[in-house]
Amino acid sequence: MNPNLSKLHPYPFEKLRQLFAGTTPNPQLREIKLSIGEPQHATPEFIKEALTAGLGGLANYPTTQGLPALRQAIAAWMDRRYGLAGINPETEILPVNGSREALFAFAQTVIDPSKGFVPLVVSPNPFYQIYEGAAYLAGAEPRFINTLPENDFALDLDALSDADWARVQLMYVCSPGNPTGKVLDLEDWKRLFALSDKYGFVIASDECYSEIFFDEANPPIGGMQAAKLLGRGFERLVMFSSLSKRSNVPGMRSGFVAGDAALLKQFLLYRTYHGAAMSPAIQTASVAAWNDEAHVRENRRLYIEKFNAVTPLVASVLQTGMPDASFYLWARVDQQVPITDTEFARRLLAEYNVVVLPGSYLAREANGVNPGAGFVRIALVASLAETLEAADRIQKFVSKL
Repeated sequence: MNPNLSKLHPYPFEKLRQLFAGTTPNPQLREIKLSIGEPQHATPEFIKEALTAGLGGLANYPTTQGLPALRQAIAAWMDRRYGLAGINPETEILPVNGSREALFAFAQTVIDPSKGFVPLVVSPNPFYQIYEGAAYLAGAEPRFINTLPENDFALDLDALSDADWARVQLMYVCSPGNPTGKVLDLEDWKRLFALSDKYGFVIASDECYSEIFFDEANPPIGGMQAAKLLGRGFERLVMFSSLSKRSNVPGMRSGFVAGDAALLKQFLLYRTYHGAAMSPAIQTASVAAWNDEAHVRENRRLYIEKFNAVTPLVASVLQTGMPDASFYLWARVDQQVPITDTEFARRLLAEYNVVVLPGSYLAREANGVNPGAGFVRIALVASLAETLEAADRIQKFVSKL
């Protein structure tokens, strides 16, 4: 067996299952699940219709590079969304089966363990656990940069020494961030690009929450958009995007990778052997989804409505506030109640049948600190009525404590 498999941690939701083992939820209250970042808004009908219309494609093997129509639809969207006119759909865009599998597979393409040292893969902390697993199974060592409330959850790029940066081959960034919702600004990107230029590492920009924001006039900046604004190319930069959150189609597993053409050429070679081509029917539905913005604006409106209603209620008893973007509240519990984040989650289930995710499950100890400890992640993915009911129960729970 691959010895690196032994380095993998249980996934956060497996830890949650173990935490809840033997706990009986309050039977007088129905469950409200706010632990997983799975969109619960309805899938638009026109996407379902396009999926059905594309079923004829099941008679053909799909190509790994995807249909030209899909790559062109993505290129057109990137121009509308980020002002990236001129991106080449033949060499700078590659459809993938959701950003999750691509984020993992990309490390297997990029990491070179033959340099005489153990390569480093850097990520924010807390983080999406795929980054860590990808690093280990590529033969690299994950290195975490804590994002802390006292620093407004910004990346402390000075936390790594020059010797550490010299070993970095890949850096994952997530903007808007999971779980904090923090968005990198142009100055943040400028510093990241300067480090990449100096040390030669690749930046993997996870932007799967990019379309869940609260001001239509000020959408979050993307990595490739930042590169263009700073007058540079896409060297050593690849972005990962997805329809799951944008269009409420997590079951379609549809996204794309875009950026450095030389990197994507090698990633395409890897994926050809990996057998990761997207179903033709999914590609047809994806074309329809990327070509439409009306449903995305309506999706944002629903999230804005929930955040405006729920955030003040939760903030009245826990330390939290509106994120820059995304659909999570990152709520601090350790300053309000005398219990850990895990005990908070377990007792909230037992007494009020609301499921949230302990923040410590989303982070690792680095520099003597687990930056997720004392927090819970609350995913506002359920209906307005359900999230309001959950907020009311959280208020009662904390007040009782």
